[in-house]
Amino acid sequence: MDIEQICEFCLSLPETTECFPFDETTLVFKVAGKMFLYTSLEAEQHWANVKCDPDLVGMIIQTYGFLPGYHMNKRHWITILLDESVSEAKTLDFLDMSYDLIDGKKD
Repeated sequence: MDIEQICEFCLSLPETTECFPFDETTLVFKVAGKMFLYTSLEAEQHWANVKCDPDLVGMIIQTYGFLPGYHMNKRHWITILLDESVSEAKTLDFLDMSYDLIDGKKD
């Protein structure tokens, strides 16, 4: 998946907003005011940080070769390299999981 596809998918999720709270190149997607995905628009290697069930982080990293969340709590976030090593369908599953983890906490 590329950044445009990630953006399109995230914005299709209910009540999702996008913003640049850190700088003009770090794109953040939020639901209920909380981040569920962020990425850099300038990185040579495209990636996305997503929220993850802490009980699954280790297994997901080992199974898919993802990385612990870049600049985030390594227990709750993973970094997905958008290099086509994981199918688009599986990548979308992880984006959905991240969204659901945050959306389920709304008041």
